[in-house]
Amino acid sequence: QVQLVESGGGLVQPGGALRLSCVASGRIFMYVMGWYRQAPGKQRELVASVPSGGSTVYADSVKGRFTISRDNAENTVYLQMNSLKPDDTAIYYCYAQHIWTRGDYWGQGTQVTVSS
Repeated sequence: QVQLVESGGGLVQPGGALRLSCVASGRIFMYVMGWYRQAPGKQRELVASVPSGGSTVYADSVKGRFTISRDNAENTVYLQMNSLKPDDTAIYYCYAQHIWTRGDYWGQGTQVTVSS
């Protein structure tokens, strides 16, 4: 099993930036890593994902503003969020999916609030 712990959320003004981090309890090189978010009253949606050595995937709503990256040596995945909008307000969840078993794991979530 993999345990995921997110950090970096908070309150930011529109146009601002935040960097989320997710540290895994074990090695992540066999996992697709990513971020989902869930706003009040809405379904959880994929924000971005990154496999080891593969192409990143982004939701259309964040393309050009968010960047996902991973450091397998540090067992960490990041989400750099720039030009934040009020619509980005949500709880952001880190997830990991094993490339063979498809077993997936979730963090506890970190709140991001974009407001003036």
